Formats: sequence, C-alpha cells, structure tokens
Amino acid sequence: MTPVDLAGVGIGPFNLSLAALAEPVDDLTVAVYDRCPEFRWHPGLLLDGVTLQVPFLADLVSLADPTSALSFLNYLRAKDRLFPFYFAERFHLPRAEYDDYCRWVSQRLDSCRFGTDITGIEWRDGLFRLRSAAGEISARNVVLGIGTEPRVPEPLRALADDPDVPVIHSAEYLSERERLLALPAVTVVGSGQSGAEVFLDLLRHRKQPDGLRWVTRTVSFAPMEYSKLGLEQFTPDYTRFFHRLPEAERDRLLPAQWQLYKGIDAETIADIHDELYRRSVGGGWPGVTLTPGVEVVSARRDGERIALGLRHRQERSTATWVTDAVVAATGYRERPLDGLLGPLADAVARDGSGRPVVERDYRLRLAPEIGGAIFVQNAERHTHGVGAPDLGLAAWRAASIVNAVCCRTVYRLPSRTAFTRFGLEE
Repeated sequence: MTPVDLAGVGIGPFNLSLAALAEPVDDLTVAVYDRCPEFRWHPGLLLDGVTLQVPFLADLVSLADPTSALSFLNYLRAKDRLFPFYFAERFHLPRAEYDDYCRWVSQRLDSCRFGTDITGIEWRDGLFRLRSAAGEISARNVVLGIGTEPRVPEPLRALADDPDVPVIHSAEYLSERERLLALPAVTVVGSGQSGAEVFLDLLRHRKQPDGLRWVTRTVSFAPMEYSKLGLEQFTPDYTRFFHRLPEAERDRLLPAQWQLYKGIDAETIADIHDELYRRSVGGGWPGVTLTPGVEVVSARRDGERIALGLRHRQERSTATWVTDAVVAATGYRERPLDGLLGPLADAVARDGSGRPVVERDYRLRLAPEIGGAIFVQNAERHTHGVGAPDLGLAAWRAASIVNAVCCRTVYRLPSRTAFTRFGLEE
C-alpha cells in the first residue's frame, strides 16, 4: 500500500475535524480509521432537549475555515433547513443535531475508514506501520484521536463490572433509561452536566419522584463558568500560556479550574429548580434528595438492592443508603496511549509524572531515531490545559496539525484570539 502522509486512529469529532480540513489540500494524503461501523457521538446521552455547551460555530471547520463546504451552515443548506435554523435563533445546537452533522461530514469524506480496528503501531524502515485485521497500513505521520473512556470510581467498579447489577455509567443512560424509570429508588452520583441532565430526566419522567437521590463530591451544585472573559481560557492564547508554564504549576492549576468544565449550565440548574418547585405546589416537599459534599466510599449488594456507604466531606459524617440502581455521572478519562504504541511507547519522552511530553503543535516528543511525527488530540490536557477536550478548539488544533504536517501555512491562524493578556509582558 502506498504510504499516506497522515494516518489517524479514532474518528471522533477531533480526528473528523482534521479529516475535513485536510480534504481540500491537494498534496496531503490522509486516512483515518475507527473500529465502529459509522460515526456516533455519545449515543447514551442524546436526550431530548439537551444542547451542546458551545456555540454552533464550534463545528468541525468554521473557526479555521468558515468557507469550508463541510461547515454546519452548509450542512443546514444541504438539508434545506437554513430558514428553520434562522427563525429558531439557536446559538447552541441540540446534541442530536451535532451528532447528525458529524455523521453527514463523515459520509462525505473518502478518508474516513470505518470498521477498521487499529491494534498496534510500530516504526520500521522509515515509516509508521499500523496493524489491523485487514492488513498493514503505512504512514509518514500518525495522529491519535482515540478519545476518552468512562471513569467509574473505585468503590463502584466491581458492581459496575457485573452486568446483573444496575450500576451504570451515564454514557449508557439511554439504553438503561426505561429500566431505571421503573425502579423504586435510583441514585445519581456526580455533579457535572451529565449528572444534572440524568437527574432532570429521571425527575421529569418518573411517575413518583420518591426514591430519587443525587449526591456529589463538590461543595455545591455549581454553575459552569460562562462569562465572556472567563471563556477566554478556551482560546489558543490561553493554551499557549498554559503550555509554557512549569509542569508543577500546570498540575496545580488544572484542579482549580474545575468550574470551567465540570460545572452545570445555568439553564439546566434553573430547569431542575423549576421542576422541584412545580412538585411543591399545594404544600410539602418533593420526595427527592439532593446532597452536595458527599462521596461514595463503599458499595455492596444488599439482597436485590445496593448499599452505598457515604461520607460527608465537610461534616465527616457517614451514612448508608440503600438504592435499587446507581448512575455514575463521574466523567471520563483519557485512554492510555501505551497499549496502542506497544514498544514504540519507549521512544516517547515523559514528564515527571510519567505522562507523554506533548509539544506546542500537539506532537509527541519522540526519540531522534523516529523520523516521523505522532500527534495527539484530546490527550494533552496536562500540557495544553482545559481546552484539550473542548469542541471550540477542535478546528484550531486540527488546522495546526495540518500546517505542521505540510510544513507550511495551509490555514492562516491569527496570532491573537483573546482580549485578555495571559502572563506579563515588558
């Protein structure tokens, strides 16, 4: 097989953005692979009425090339939906619409190869060799966009691994929804947007709210930072600033920024309060429990039910709650790269915590004998900050990788993107 200039592993929004921006570049050959038969984006959380938390301009291409034929606006035009979108006055898209848009893009790109599982990568004879059941694929450069995987807290892990126990991650919510609605008691664990959306959906659709509980480790059900200057921490300017900080300072800073990416949007908080208020009309309190500052410290079977050991982090008090099901809305973690890289992982430079060193242009720092480049997408939060998983930076990062592979400015990227100046200047 003739080597391609860039082979991608994983077809989520980020590698799909890269494929879309690479498509019109005549002298750049790209192929991206995914084991799934077609594009699907978080299917377990495509609830009715839920929206993206970024504006529609954060599509796959517009913030790097608003003239692209693969923009969201051109998707609407192709579907004869421009006027309905215009009158809807929507700035934030329904998640199901974003999923459909991405699938539309993937179906228009010959570079997207679904149904191909890449099982390993090695460097041999001056090329990267990607192994799959269909044979070997050769590439001069590689981009890893293998995404994240659901994170289940250790106390819940053993029960979550048992298919007979109704302890699920929120990523599976839609497939388990009817079962959860029928159970007498359900506990949602986790304070972010997914936890809020699952809790609200259960609150709205259970015949009786009694037995519905929501616990979080955070000190409150906190809103996401959504002020205009606050959002400038999701700009390339801030990414550059964060990247040049010392490793220890980056590690200290990230947890302090949790409300940038772990909070709940204000509209969802308002919807929850409105639903609770509606259920209090006529007197009395809804039979639901919302308790922040609580962590799950143990979980075990209690007959046909589940006993959760809880600890209040401020009070230092403990309790045991018995429930029929648990939904762990506890976020995602980056998939480790070493399993895919195999022996090639030894050629990757590491920081003080053993994590890959990621250069400013999103390439891994490799041993000098490796002549090609390996880029990463959404595996660099420790080096590039909170914007790594954010859809608003997808097109910028993808365009940066295209420029780096082509060794020229294919996409002109502005030198300044924020009113805020991060860091001191003379």
